[in-house]
Amino acid sequence: MKYGSPSTDVDKGSEPAVETVPEEKDNAWKDEPVKRTVINAPVLASQSELEDSGDVLIKAEPSATGDLCRFMVNRFLFEGHSWNFADFESADGSPLAEALFSIEDLETALVNGSTLTVTRKDKSVVDWEPVAREVGAAIRQCLEAEKPLMAEKIVADMPSEETIREGIQKCIDAEVNPGVAGHGGNITLTEVDGNTVTIHMGGGCQGCSAADLTLKAGIHGAFRKAVPMVGAILDETDHAAGMNPYFS
Repeated sequence: MKYGSPSTDVDKGSEPAVETVPEEKDNAWKDEPVKRTVINAPVLASQSELEDSGDVLIKAEPSATGDLCRFMVNRFLFEGHSWNFADFESADGSPLAEALFSIEDLETALVNGSTLTVTRKDKSVVDWEPVAREVGAAIRQCLEAEKPLMAEKIVADMPSEETIREGIQKCIDAEVNPGVAGHGGNITLTEVDGNTVTIHMGGGCQGCSAADLTLKAGIHGAFRKAVPMVGAILDETDHAAGMNPYFS
């Protein structure tokens, strides 16, 4: 498996063997093959294994850039909804988040159904295994306690899908799209599921090298300011299919 998207059972006690092998060139202008790291570790065979097992199973997948790590669990962490814990203070009253923020290097935690995505403070380190094992242990401990993982206030104050849809669409129309129009871009709200929203970036935003930065720093901030109870913000855009006329 390619490092950046390795899948490993974070609850296994044995240390995986790591080897470096050449990877095929992604671009013709590269002179040397890129190195990729393969983690030879026990993995969960399929999604059905996650769903059918009586045990708590956790699979970790670091991103291609190493800036975050996604954990898939065969239990709901927040059924039907998602929630973004932006800092330690926001974890108050939510046992899962409190356990996660006890991990020294953890920066943010996004809970979405049965998945958890975390970032860490030290951006210079790309090896997720030590932190992943701590996160996996925290998830398992909270699930085995068989108590609510999220603060009661978060659940009680959750607005309807229609309220979230109206708020996000208003933000797109009044703030986001006027801001990206100068680059020929446009943002479309494609789905609201609970308090999770999915968008599509079109025009100059598709394939733009600044799209990731724009999405995280600009659109996420605007959405969360307009609708504080919004949870996960997903981008369904196929950026690889777009041209990049504005940035290089």
